[in-house]
Amino acid sequence: MRAPAELLATWEAGLAAGPVRRALLLQALAGERSAELPVGARDRLLFGLRRALFGERLTGLLACPGCGTEQEFDFDVANVLRVPAPAEDVVEVESGGWRVRMRLPTSADLLAAAADPPAARAVLLARCALAVQRAGRPVRAEPPAEVVGLLAAAAAEADPAADVRVAMPCVECGRRNTATIDVVSHLWAELDAWARALLLEVHALATAYGWTEPEVLALSPTRRRHYLELVGHG
Repeated sequence: MRAPAELLATWEAGLAAGPVRRALLLQALAGERSAELPVGARDRLLFGLRRALFGERLTGLLACPGCGTEQEFDFDVANVLRVPAPAEDVVEVESGGWRVRMRLPTSADLLAAAADPPAARAVLLARCALAVQRAGRPVRAEPPAEVVGLLAAAAAEADPAADVRVAMPCVECGRRNTATIDVVSHLWAELDAWARALLLEVHALATAYGWTEPEVLALSPTRRRHYLELVGHG
């Protein structure tokens, strides 16, 4: 378990950050700072971190596109952690005369794509493509959307941890829906809720006893809870 001060520092640093920056901050908590890990490898670390911080079961909400009914679902993070990592980080597809060989995207690639939203797909492809051929000849042109879609599907199949989904029928209309488990947004939301609750505890104890934030954070959760009960905040 990471120290509360370290978790708070990560939370504070990520408040104004975008999703990829937040992912890297969370990844650092898991002990890895490189932005060059494939997204699936990164997310495996984040699922492991989520289990260490908040437990095995992840809860989310899915709104049915058909009838709008909101449905809660549970997901066991071990489902991801038990899946073996891919043997290699390269995929290849061939369709309509196009043949493209591409390495799996990394956080560094996603950061570059996010810096230029209108050209994000082109930036990502330019960074990750190892070879692009049309009719057997190398070309610099961007493959059509169909081929890009096949590449995305091949990448997801090669490393399922980068694209985790749960199939679930709607309890009202029976429509079969799919919930995407975005570990970055889930883990960040949980860290945010935890940090804000902890700051309220720090405020209550600092007000009651005159303690500093480091002094409050140095208390074990059990002792902190008992002190909060004594000041009527528990």
